[in-house]
Amino acid sequence: MKALVFDKSGLDNLKVRELETPQLGPHDVLIRVVESGVNPIDYFVVNYIPVKPMPHIPGAEIAGTVERVGDHVKGLNPGDKVVVYNRVFDNSCDLCLAGKEMLCRNGGIMSVVTNGGWSEYFVVPDKNLFKIPENMSWDIAASLPVAALTSYHALKELEVSPNDIVVVFGASGNTGIFAVQLAKKFGATVIAVSRKQWLKEFGADHVVGYDDVSEKVKQLTDGKLATVVINSLGSSVWSKSLEVLGYDGKLAFFGTLTGGNINLDLGSLYGKHVKLVGTTGGSRKELIELIQLCKDCKVKVWKTYKLEEGAEALKEEMGSNRDGRIMIKI
Repeated sequence: MKALVFDKSGLDNLKVRELETPQLGPHDVLIRVVESGVNPIDYFVVNYIPVKPMPHIPGAEIAGTVERVGDHVKGLNPGDKVVVYNRVFDNSCDLCLAGKEMLCRNGGIMSVVTNGGWSEYFVVPDKNLFKIPENMSWDIAASLPVAALTSYHALKELEVSPNDIVVVFGASGNTGIFAVQLAKKFGATVIAVSRKQWLKEFGADHVVGYDDVSEKVKQLTDGKLATVVINSLGSSVWSKSLEVLGYDGKLAFFGTLTGGNINLDLGSLYGKHVKLVGTTGGSRKELIELIQLCKDCKVKVWKTYKLEEGAEALKEEMGSNRDGRIMIKI
């Protein structure tokens, strides 16, 4: 099979190679990978994060069709359209038993602690696979495991409801596109912080730029400010995230694309009775919910690359001109 492989860190070392198709265990499924979403984690895997095994195949966000199933696999058959829940988990630690597989004490992220899915074929345990509707586009399917699930889990942790005013920073990014759509599905009023007016087509009630954002949000909310803020970018918008957050508000943050170190004024937090919630990924149960909820979701795809163009896709993913998602068709 063809796979995109690197044997030492650096985009220049990412090459397509011919490898043996992985063998199936009794509870494993061989899928033919159709499409993968490109995410910052893929860039960091190739360039910075210690991974195993080496040589290594990146690719954290995977959708495809079932090719073969192990002897003990039930409920999955060749030809089924599936999406991969990309967390390695033992299903027996206290956090797994609490339905928080993304926090498994003995787990990790596929493509970091295992090979990823930037290959023609990918072997995965049956417990990590979920069927998707036949009419679901591959662009949506390949966005569910990271881009959509990360936002969905954050919104659920904050218990977003129709009474909420949700401000999304990084609204035109991978997770932001879905944070906007899903917050709207929850009935909230959504303010997208971005220069991209097309976000109104994705459910944003208002789109505002980063300049004077707190004043703009104040005007739009009659002085109340946001009840919920989503920060998917990191330190560059940390201060602005707190500025637009109103009394008794909640701020969820995930990802450190623009940095992970901040200065924190504790007085400004307890004085407004705000809650800070760090989130990561989501559970299998939430992925199942999301598959149903996103039957009519949309994704703006900016560019699509072939497997052989993986290095270029990663460069574009981290570029300042990106206008929507980048996908890889296998």
